Amino acid sequence: MSSVISAFTNSTPVLSTGKSASLGIAILSLAFIIGFPGNAFVIWTILTRMKKRTVTCLLILHLAIADVLVILTAPFFLHLLSTGSWTFGNIICKMCHYISGLSMYASIFLITFMSMDRFLAVAKPFTSQKVRTKPIVRGIVALIWLLASLLAITMFFYRTVIPINDRPQCIPFHKSPNHMVFQYIFETVTGFVIPFTIIVFCYIYIGLRLRTAKFQTKQKTSRLVIMIIVIFALFWLPYQVVNMLQVSGQLFSPTLTKAAIRARPNAIALAFLSSSANPILYVFAGGNFIKSAGVGFMAKLFEGTASETSSFRKISQVFRQRSHTESVELDKCLEQAEQSKTMLCNQTD
Repeated sequence: MSSVISAFTNSTPVLSTGKSASLGIAILSLAFIIGFPGNAFVIWTILTRMKKRTVTCLLILHLAIADVLVILTAPFFLHLLSTGSWTFGNIICKMCHYISGLSMYASIFLITFMSMDRFLAVAKPFTSQKVRTKPIVRGIVALIWLLASLLAITMFFYRTVIPINDRPQCIPFHKSPNHMVFQYIFETVTGFVIPFTIIVFCYIYIGLRLRTAKFQTKQKTSRLVIMIIVIFALFWLPYQVVNMLQVSGQLFSPTLTKAAIRARPNAIALAFLSSSANPILYVFAGGNFIKSAGVGFMAKLFEGTASETSSFRKISQVFRQRSHTESVELDKCLEQAEQSKTMLCNQTD
């Protein structure tokens, strides 16, 4: 066991001290101070102020729940950074990182579902109306949480408490290089590459479809959803890049491994800070409603999601009606041409 530990702690980021620890404490404290009350306010608004909850509104609710879950682990990591040791045992170590993985997967899958919901409203408006029922949406959200909980299980296997310099540390632990390569590739592919490929495809299709529309949709909610996606990508992309750097270092160059180890603490801090970003975004997006609605300004903002999706459907139906009309006119033209040809042939005879 000691030989395994010595082999793999050398490639594992160990807790930093001094300025790095102070920066970590500042970031985690900021995330907790802003993120916990902010996301709690979002949850309170949707549960108590929203009479009709749209699909987007329901997904924003679960995004806030996912953010609150990961923020609740902040006190454990703040204690670790301030004392330099993990004193909560192996189970809490695994649980904290499992919750972080659960939050990551749940958030990206919820955002992906938001994009697919808009795609369906434009591509298949009648199917969208049938699917957009509360039982179906709640079932899909439950499946998202179930899938996220299963994919995050790797954290249980690859986190443990190991004494380093006589201090217990909650760190990544891999029995072989292949395990490390598997974990980081698995995280990046399932938690970033596949979801964002789907998201990009959905919005490229929507953009191309709406470009030729003759009337505009309400853009505020669309911009809000796009900003949620962009912020999530910006905060989590460095973490995924570090994952791939460490895999590349293991497969090709030890220099890349060292660079990944140095960058990982900051990348994790950015990812953690993402949990407090959405409430700030909602405040800026709904700022115009603060004077008129007071604490209910977020409810006013979220109420726009219903009319926006309805507009998407109307645009798609216009396209379908236009296509149907053009098809009917073409059939008439072909029929008239055929009749003219028949009459000409009769006259010739």
